Amino acid sequence: MTTHRGGCHCGSVQFEIDAPAAIEASDCNCSICRMCGFLHLIVPRKNFRLLQGDDVLTAYTFNTGIAQHFFCKHCGIKSFYVPRSHPDAYSVNVHCLDSSTIESIAVTPFDGRNWEQNVSELSPIND
Repeated sequence: MTTHRGGCHCGSVQFEIDAPAAIEASDCNCSICRMCGFLHLIVPRKNFRLLQGDDVLTAYTFNTGIAQHFFCKHCGIKSFYVPRSHPDAYSVNVHCLDSSTIESIAVTPFDGRNWEQNVSELSPIND
């Protein structure tokens, strides 16, 4: 496991995660992920540490209201969120991680437009 640092564009939100240096990410084509270019790395809550920015995060929910999409209220970047598919984890935007600790990124497409039919294809999180 490697400690990766990440955050939003303006630097107000900063976090660390413990994850492999060789990242396996998902590229979802649902309405919100496609529009914001989110590249998913799902990590258990115990492997996520918010270092700063709790006071500048604002949440957005839609549809079922289960997913909690957190945005920096200053720059608007969603660097992580609580996904509906893994409500006990965080989905971190790989694009928001410092690239210096990333060895490689393998990207798997995910058909989120048809989420209900495809959610069973998502990988479970590794503790």
